[in-house]
Amino acid sequence: MDEPNSKAPQPGPKPPRAGPGGRMSAPRAKRQRRAYGTGSLRVVGSSWVASWYTPDGRRVQRKVGPARTEGRADGLTKAQAERELARLRDGELPETPQSRARVTMQEAGDELSRRLELKGRRKSHRMTVESDLRNHIVPFFGAMTLNKVTPDDIERYVTTKQRVLAIKTVRNHIGTMHSAFEIAVRKGWCDRNPVKAADRPVIRRTETRIQFLDQAELERLLATTYPDDPFGSVEPTLYLTAAMTGLRQGELLGLRWRDVDFNARRVRVVSPFVRGEFGDPKSEGSGRSLPMAERVAGALAQLRERSAYSGDADLVFCHPESGNPLDRSKLVRRFKQALERAEVHRITFHELRHTFGTRMAASGTPMRTIQHWMGHADFKTTQIYAHYQPSDHEADAVDQAFA
Repeated sequence: MDEPNSKAPQPGPKPPRAGPGGRMSAPRAKRQRRAYGTGSLRVVGSSWVASWYTPDGRRVQRKVGPARTEGRADGLTKAQAERELARLRDGELPETPQSRARVTMQEAGDELSRRLELKGRRKSHRMTVESDLRNHIVPFFGAMTLNKVTPDDIERYVTTKQRVLAIKTVRNHIGTMHSAFEIAVRKGWCDRNPVKAADRPVIRRTETRIQFLDQAELERLLATTYPDDPFGSVEPTLYLTAAMTGLRQGELLGLRWRDVDFNARRVRVVSPFVRGEFGDPKSEGSGRSLPMAERVAGALAQLRERSAYSGDADLVFCHPESGNPLDRSKLVRRFKQALERAEVHRITFHELRHTFGTRMAASGTPMRTIQHWMGHADFKTTQIYAHYQPSDHEADAVDQAFA
């Protein structure tokens, strides 16, 4: 009797199946799939949006940055967005208890600053956030880890800072901490956002008294003696334009001669200069044009005639010797000195803008018009000038009612 063969023959590949009509179909190629959890990318509006699943099955969706388009050359390419997706995805993995215990407000603040830059937020906003973190928030919490910060600690911060800072500034700090904790929760650095459960300071809307120069004080400021130096030749025209247009400081420093339309007697706000860079207007309503009074037009025309930088692309209020933007700190210092020489009450440079708002309201200009001219995104901001608007026979109506 023959011994059985210990090595049984292995089955070979299956023959291809016959398709319709007896034709033999080719073997189907195996489809390549992305590994589970690697995520996906898509463009929503003008931004790259990534989504992926964490190891515990949670779906995460995040904006990774602006997309590169014809109108935005500084956006992210798909390859760059893929790399950012991988970095974000890896950062979403749960932290170990040991690493979680080491995370402080400093790390959360650094991550917030990095993400603000990634999202393309304005440099002025990023610098403000970094300054608030460096000078106030991080020193207050020190080495305290995020998972130990409670709502009581947040309220203690508010109580302490309200003694030395404006309420609006403290509220801005609370917003910064809220954003930092939201990032920390997503990254697993802490379990909850204590800012959500903390009470915030309330801005009392009754405190609407604003500072400005009346007409006589403005005239004394413009007529005062200015130093015989390059900056002094620009100052009077700068202050006049600020008071009679209501332009913000950055809008004045970024104003170019091509934005001044002498024929139409309009000034156009295009690219303000803020925190060392030219950028977009502050809000959607900030990009605008507004009327230019004859007195302002005359002063600007004289400034252009004597300026060495009078080309369309040159700055209106530039350094007379270099053509560069004026230094903000020097501008503020010189303005204070001019107020002292003119012997008028102390206001900030920004309050020249209030001078414009109150004068326009007192002249009977509609509040909606003032809102557009001043570039206020919110009508409530413009309403601080409503108290200076003349009434239409309101006093006569009271007289008649009690006659």
